[in-house]
Amino acid sequence: MRVHVCAMGRLRGGPEADLVSDYTTRFDRTGRALGLGPLSVIQVDDRKGGGMAAEAQLLRRAVPKGSILCCLDERGTVEPSPAFARRLAGWRDAGQSDATFVIGGADGIDPGLRAEAQHLLSFGAMVWPHMLVRVMLAEQLYRAASILAGGPYHRT
Repeated sequence: MRVHVCAMGRLRGGPEADLVSDYTTRFDRTGRALGLGPLSVIQVDDRKGGGMAAEAQLLRRAVPKGSILCCLDERGTVEPSPAFARRLAGWRDAGQSDATFVIGGADGIDPGLRAEAQHLLSFGAMVWPHMLVRVMLAEQLYRAASILAGGPYHRT
C-alpha cells in the first residue's frame, strides 16, 4: 500500500526537512517487505489565498483516487503507536492501494474535507506547528512499520 502525506505549504530545507527525509527513507526500507510504501510527501501551495475552502479543493486534487483519507485534526482520535500500526496494517490487509494523511493549513482542515475522511487522527490536544506535524507523522509511520516488522525501534 502506497502511503502519502499531503500537506499545505512548503517545507524548505532545514532540520525539519532533514528529519522528514530520514524517516521517509527508514519507512521505505522497513515497509517494503511488509507491503507498505513507498512514502511520498505532497506539498500543496495556496498562492491565491481563499481560506480553508480553497485549501480543501487543492488538497482533494492531490489525494490519489480511491485512497483512504486520514486527516490530522485536533478533534481526531489520539491512539497509541501500536494501535496506529494495526490501523495501517488493517487498511493494507483490506486491499487498499493508497492511504493519504492530510495536514491542513494554519486554520486547520475545512469541515467538508474533514467529513470526507475515513479517519481523523490527533497528536493530542495541543496545537503543533505544521513543520513539526510532518516530522511527527513521518516518525510515527516509520515506528508503525517497525512495530509491524517486529523490530526493536518501538519499546513499550
